[in-house]
Amino acid sequence: MKKTDSKTAFLSRSALIAACYCALSFATFGFSSGVIQLRLSEALCILAVFTPAAIPGMTIGCLIFNIVSGCTLYDIIFGTLATFIGVLAVRLLKHLPYLAPAPYVLSNALVIPAVLRIAYNAEGSYAFFVLTIGISELISAWILGIVLYRVIKPYKNRLFE
Repeated sequence: MKKTDSKTAFLSRSALIAACYCALSFATFGFSSGVIQLRLSEALCILAVFTPAAIPGMTIGCLIFNIVSGCTLYDIIFGTLATFIGVLAVRLLKHLPYLAPAPYVLSNALVIPAVLRIAYNAEGSYAFFVLTIGISELISAWILGIVLYRVIKPYKNRLFE
């Protein structure tokens, strides 16, 4: 594969992941914001195990969704930053795919509760929000992410070569 083909493939994969993130977030819009955030799109974090293109793809997808869905500036900045840090850490743990989503869950579980309290004046304790966001992320990013990993793994060479 030529170097330009490689760059094109990387950009294409990133754009596709960003689009999928937005589409899945909007598909679960009623559950994708607030104290319980069950975004099906978070399962896509596992794609960082297969390709580094998931890092900009997830980050840009989160940024676009947060802007278009009417989030506050704090949420746009820090929610996107939490996604970036989390998906970067998933990539660093690519050799441990069943543990790789853990830092993604942790990143969101620690950052998003502060955003809820500061940006949205959400009533409740930070610890309670860590629990609710953590459980939401555990389900959407880790459990569904591992399901997605197991579905994609047999086809990884065709999809990410």
